[in-house]
Amino acid sequence: MELFTFIQAVNPEIIPTKCKIHLAVWNGYQNPLDVYLAGDFEEWQSWQSKKNFNRDYIVSLIQLPEPNTWLFAGVYESVSSIWNEDHYDYTTKSIPEFESYSGRLKVSFTRSGRQSYLIAENWSENIVVKEITAQKVAVESFQGYQHTSLSKAHLDIIVRQQISDWRSALSSVSGIYLITDLATGKLYVGSATGENGLWQRWCDYSYSGHGGNNQLYSLLSEKGMKYADNFQYSILEIADTHKTKDEILSREAYWKNVLASKEFGYNDN
Repeated sequence: MELFTFIQAVNPEIIPTKCKIHLAVWNGYQNPLDVYLAGDFEEWQSWQSKKNFNRDYIVSLIQLPEPNTWLFAGVYESVSSIWNEDHYDYTTKSIPEFESYSGRLKVSFTRSGRQSYLIAENWSENIVVKEITAQKVAVESFQGYQHTSLSKAHLDIIVRQQISDWRSALSSVSGIYLITDLATGKLYVGSATGENGLWQRWCDYSYSGHGGNNQLYSLLSEKGMKYADNFQYSILEIADTHKTKDEILSREAYWKNVLASKEFGYNDN
């Protein structure tokens, strides 16, 4: 079934000639899927460098990792726009009939070139419904300490939404963690010894970006808070919360030495 056949079955008013299709893709510093999972997609979409939404409706699709697969984020009425120094700020309104399908409906579409804003009637026959899942897409559940590798965006979602399985797992252990700067390859080795273990320590990084580390603080002061989006968080080893602080700090020193994070990374002691 074509996507617009489905759309018109739900609301006959939403016809291709009234719509722009927004193909939301990585813009160089934000993944729209992360933005969607954080609940900020409509606000994110409203910022446009050009007058891209010059029709009554916007059909929003988010690129997924699967080849030629897009997530339906909803249909929005384009209410108004204003020029704000260097971009347009759009006011949009989600069409209620489609909200239950947002995050559940996937479509197949082969993008041609790099264009992200399509005149709907020119492409409507090429966008086909692939599946409608039972549950809305969500942050991946906790898969185990040895499989934990989080981007800053994913960490922020987990902390902001207080996702229970992540909070429970990370609160129950102390341990040694690794922050990797994916822009430079530099490493920072840290330890969590407090009452709420890794959870509390990683909440600090989510809120501040630097977690009180001197070199990370200086880095973000120079480059701006957005630079923290380059950070990846993983776990080197865990210890139950009854392990002594000295034992954990000894293991932290071991990992700093193994990874040479004082000589070539962000550790300064």
